[in-house]
Amino acid sequence: MPNITLPDGSVRAFDAPISVYDIAASIGTGLARAAIAGKVDGKLVDASYVIDRDAALSIVTDKDADGLDVIRHSTAHLLAYAVKELFPEAQVTIGPVIENGFYYDFAYSRPFTPEDLAAIEKRMGELAKRDIQVFREEWARDDAVEFFKGIGEHYKAEIISSIPADQTISLYREGDFTDLCRGPHVPSTGRLKFFKLMKVAGAYWRGDAKNEQLQRIYGTAWAKKEELDAYLHMLEEAEKRDHRRLGKQLDLFHMQDEAPGMVFWHSKGWTLWQQVEQYMRGRLNASGYQEVRTPQIMDRTLWERSGHWENYRDNMFTTESEKRDYAVKPMNCPGHIQIFNHGLRSYRDLPIRLAEFGSCHRNEPSGALHGLMRVRGFVQDDAHIFCTEDQIEGEARAFDELLMSVYKDFGFHDVAVKLALRPEKRAGSNEVWDKAEDGLRAALRASGKEWEELPGEGAFYGPKVEYHIKDALGRSWQCGTIQLDFVLPERLDAEYVAEDNSRKRPVMLHRAILGSLERFLGILIENYGGAFPMWLSPVQAVVMNISESQADYVDHVADAMVAAGLRVERDLRNEKITYKIREHSLQKLPYLLVAGEKEKAAGLVAVRARGGQDLGQMPIEELIERLRREVEQRSGTV
Repeated sequence: MPNITLPDGSVRAFDAPISVYDIAASIGTGLARAAIAGKVDGKLVDASYVIDRDAALSIVTDKDADGLDVIRHSTAHLLAYAVKELFPEAQVTIGPVIENGFYYDFAYSRPFTPEDLAAIEKRMGELAKRDIQVFREEWARDDAVEFFKGIGEHYKAEIISSIPADQTISLYREGDFTDLCRGPHVPSTGRLKFFKLMKVAGAYWRGDAKNEQLQRIYGTAWAKKEELDAYLHMLEEAEKRDHRRLGKQLDLFHMQDEAPGMVFWHSKGWTLWQQVEQYMRGRLNASGYQEVRTPQIMDRTLWERSGHWENYRDNMFTTESEKRDYAVKPMNCPGHIQIFNHGLRSYRDLPIRLAEFGSCHRNEPSGALHGLMRVRGFVQDDAHIFCTEDQIEGEARAFDELLMSVYKDFGFHDVAVKLALRPEKRAGSNEVWDKAEDGLRAALRASGKEWEELPGEGAFYGPKVEYHIKDALGRSWQCGTIQLDFVLPERLDAEYVAEDNSRKRPVMLHRAILGSLERFLGILIENYGGAFPMWLSPVQAVVMNISESQADYVDHVADAMVAAGLRVERDLRNEKITYKIREHSLQKLPYLLVAGEKEKAAGLVAVRARGGQDLGQMPIEELIERLRREVEQRSGTV
C-alpha cells in the first residue's frame, strides 16, 4: 500500500500500486488532463509509471521546466516518426533536447530540401492531431539490437550494442514508429501542438569527423502558441541584429577563408575595440592590477608540467624550431606563473594581481566557428590573482563587485551566476577539489549571490564561477569567470615566504570579466543592434554641409569637436542633404549635424539624434558639452 507524499507535504495512501496519471486523477480531473509526466523521488518518469512503494511525487505539467523538456524530447521523436513515414529509407540516429528546442540526426541518400522540411512539419502536425498514444516497453539488449537491425536501423543497433548486455533497454512506441529512448515522453502525440522546424545542417555520426556525415534537422517546441510566436519573433529580431551582417553594414570587421576563425578589424571596428579595451584597462588599474605581457609561444615542456598538454592538447596549435616543440598559448595562466616565480615573493606582497590582454589561439573545429562568437584567435581580458587561502573570500568579493559594475556600464543588468564543479577528467585530489569548491561557495555566499551548480563542468584544474549576462533579446551569454586553483601553483612550483619563514604555495584565482574580447564585441553589436551608446560608438557624430559654401564652416565645427575628444566625421560630398541624412542614418550614428547658410551665419548646427529626433539648432559649445556629458555618463538605450 504505497503512501505518496505530495509537494505540499500532504500524504495520500493507496490500496495497490498506482500510476502517476491515476494519482493526478485522484487529486482532480484538471490536473489529470494537464499531467505530462511525474517526478518520483526526484526522478522524472512517464505519466504511466506505476508506483509500488512509499514515495515523494510531483505531477509535471507544461508549466514546469521539466514538462517543457519532455515536450521537446517527444517532439524530436515526432519529427523522426514523420521523416520515416515520408522517407522510409532514412535511418534515425539520435534526437536530444537542446536550448529552446531539439534536433534529430538522419542518414539519407540525398540532402533534405526546404520543401522536404515543410512536408515533414506538415506530417508532424497530422500525427499530432491523431493523438496517438505513446507506450514505453522494456527489452533485453540483444533483442533490441536484432529488432533494429531487422528494420534496417543500423545506427540505432550500433548505439544499443554499445550498452552493457545485462542492461534492460527502454523503447517507446507510437503508432508504427518505435525508437530507443530513456524517456520520459508525453502520454500521446496530441500534447504536441506548438512546434516549428528551423533548419537542416550537417553533423558527423557520434560527433567524429572521421565518421559518416548525417543531416541534422533542428526544431523548436513550446507549451503555448504565444510562447512559440514570441520565440520566432525573437529570432527575427536576432537576424536583424546578427553581428556578421552588421559588421559588414557598419564596416567594422570581416573574416575570410585564408585565416579561418581570425578577425580582420577595420578602422571603425578597431575604434570600438579600443573603447572597450581602454575602459577595461582603466578599471583594472584602479583595482590594483599590474598589466603584464607574456610570450605567444612557449616550450612544450612547460605545457606538460602545467597539465595542458595532457588535458588540452587537441585544442592547441603547435610548431617546431631547432628540434624543440612549442605550443601557441591557448591561455595565459602558465605564463603568469612564470612572472610570479621570477623573484622571491613574501606574504606581505600578496595578493598579487597580474592582468593581460592576452592573445590566445585555440584549434576549434572549423564547423564550430561562428563569426566573432567562436574564433580560433582571440584576446582575453585575463588576470590571475595570487593570494593566501585567507584572502580568497575578499578577492572573490572584490572581483564580483568589479564585474557587476563593468556589466552595468555596458548596459547589462540581468546577470545569472553558476558554479561549475569538478569534471571527470581533472588534476588534483578529491580533497583539493573539496577545498576549492567550498571556497567558491563561501565567496558567493559572502557576496550575497544565489547560484546554480553545474556538476562536471569545471576546468581540469579547478572549479569556476560563471557569470551569464542577458541581452536585449533575452538571450543568455556566459562571459565572466573566476576559477579557484590549488593545482597549477603546485605543478609549476609557485611559492612565497610565509610569516613563519616557511615556503607555501599561493592560491591562484583565474578571472576574466569580458572573456574573449572578440566574442564580447559580437554580443555588444547584437545587444545594441549596431546602435551603440555614445561612449562606445566608433563615430559619434557626422557634420554635413548643404552646399559648398559651408565647407569651411563644417571643418571648423568638426575640428572643435575633435579637439574636445569626440569622434567625428565630416561629409562634404556634393549630394543632396536628404541623401546624406538617409545614408548616415543607416550607419546608426548617435548624432547627425547639418550646417547650412543660416547655421553658418549664427554659429549654430542643426542637430538630429539617432532615430530621427530633431533637437533643433544648437551653438557649437552647447552641443559639445551635451555630447561630452553623454559620453561621461556612459548612457544609452537598447
